[in-house]
Amino acid sequence: MEVEFLGGAREIGRSAILIDDRLLIDFGMDSGNPPSFPIGDVDPEAVVVSHGHLDHVGTVPALLSGDARPEVHWTPPTYDLAMVLARDTLELHGGTYDCPFTETELARLTQVSRTHGYDEPFEAAGFEVTFYDAGHVPGSAHVLIAGDDTRLLYTGDYHTEDQRLVAGTTARPDADVVITESTYADTTRPPRAEIERAFVESLQTTIWEGGTVVVPAFAIGRTQEVLCLCARHDLECYVDGMGQRVTELFLREQNRPFLRDAAELRRGKGNARFVDGRDGQRKRIAEQNTVIVTTSGMLHGGPAMTYVPAIRSHPANKIAMTGYQVEGTPGRDLLETGSAEIDGRVMPVSAQVEQYDFSAHADREGLLAFLDSYRDSRVLVVHGDRCETFAEELRAEGFDASAPALGERVDLEA
Repeated sequence: MEVEFLGGAREIGRSAILIDDRLLIDFGMDSGNPPSFPIGDVDPEAVVVSHGHLDHVGTVPALLSGDARPEVHWTPPTYDLAMVLARDTLELHGGTYDCPFTETELARLTQVSRTHGYDEPFEAAGFEVTFYDAGHVPGSAHVLIAGDDTRLLYTGDYHTEDQRLVAGTTARPDADVVITESTYADTTRPPRAEIERAFVESLQTTIWEGGTVVVPAFAIGRTQEVLCLCARHDLECYVDGMGQRVTELFLREQNRPFLRDAAELRRGKGNARFVDGRDGQRKRIAEQNTVIVTTSGMLHGGPAMTYVPAIRSHPANKIAMTGYQVEGTPGRDLLETGSAEIDGRVMPVSAQVEQYDFSAHADREGLLAFLDSYRDSRVLVVHGDRCETFAEELRAEGFDASAPALGERVDLEA
């Protein structure tokens, strides 16, 4: 079995791995400015997608141009998320170099889609493939690929700790080789319960003091986590942006089995007021003593572009960041400098700014706990800012570990 790394090697974004030139695992995009896509010219027999985040699924429709019609395998929530993200990409960038596919390719994707549950083996490009719950977002999967002589486990993105939406991964299928993500290999965070408690207490304090809280949140996973917390603690809230569509999507009949507790998400949705943005609605909401959960999570677009300027001038108000802020984004600038460029204008912010690490990735301890089951396996480290360093640290712990470079081909049986 030979593996070629077309994206996500020694970097985060545009994950793509080609096996024996015929089975493609993930085909994402890096949503930077400008965006970047996997390298090489691929024509796979089949595609398997680990989960529905843009950096793993964002370029999949482009595989269906020309005469190509590879089957695409994923879980039901991953399929639904992929379609939402693709339509959003078309809406924002269709007809430009920032969007590598058209409406035609997207329509074809519905024809070649094949959905599978966890622990249900299926055939793809001559391999036996099985999905296991990865505990990252609803529908996320570890992907086990069984060839004639090698069992390869691609972890995708995973979390070992329970979240509101999904339980932490407990799957440890036998594998000769493990390709593991390493996003937070240098981070140890407090238990999730402590983070949630501090976050809720901060929101409650601001509301009691008469302020408004804007919670910039990623549409997939993070928005729903916050809605569940608000409902659990009787905090009135509004939800705006793509997170509304994703919340509805997760509650579809075919996706509810992939949730830890569908009833809790229903309560979270029922507690929130959905915003349509018409007739100056957002500016009126921003004047209320309430919580507003909105995209984008890094302040580089979406309804947050209305809410943050509206509340920025009063120190009783608060902006509560819930996710990692990539360097160069307005969210990162706001955390580091107290100001951010919003819609082309740098704005100083007098409102309080806080950050809470609600990451859906395993931290260092979680990664090591997961990999402890694979001490006799070969480990290839990807999807991180310091893949080589983490691989070196694993070798010091007795692992056969390395960090392949972008474009590198690795013979797994050598």
